[in-house]
Amino acid sequence: MSLQKNPVVRSLLPRVGVGVLILDHRRRALLTLRNLPPEAGSWSIVGGKLEYLETLQDCAVREALEEVGVAISIEGLLCVTDHLLPHESQHWVSPAYLGRVTRGRAKNCEPPKTREVRWFPLNQLPPNLTMTARNAINAYTLQFPGVAE
Repeated sequence: MSLQKNPVVRSLLPRVGVGVLILDHRRRALLTLRNLPPEAGSWSIVGGKLEYLETLQDCAVREALEEVGVAISIEGLLCVTDHLLPHESQHWVSPAYLGRVTRGRAKNCEPPKTREVRWFPLNQLPPNLTMTARNAINAYTLQFPGVAE
C-alpha cells in the first residue's frame, strides 16, 4: 500500500484550507463561530478545504456562498498561515483573501458546522479568534492602517 493510500498517513498530511476575510461597507468583518475542529468554539473567517483542481480564489468564492450565502469579489491575498495544531492532529496551509459582498445577505447556511454568523467592527472583535482569523485581520490592518479605529 502506498503512503498516499494509507488512511493513517493520509490524515497526517498537510491540507490546504482557503479563507476569506469578508468586510462590509462599514468595514465590519463577517465571522463564523465554529462547531467543529480545527479550533472548535472559536470565531473564524469564512473558509474551507480546497478541492481537487480548484483555484485558491475559486475556493474562497465557493466557501462564502456555501457557508454564509453571499457572493463575493476577491480584492487580494492578505496572508498565508502555517496553521499547525498538533494537539488536534491538524496541519493546514491556509491562504486568506480579502473579499467584499457583491450579492446576498449573510446567514448561517451550515448549522452543523457553524454555531453563529455575525458582523463585528474591527475594533470590537471577540477574544477567541482562530489563528487564521487573527492572522488575516492583522494582515488587513497592517496593509490598511487606521481602519480599526
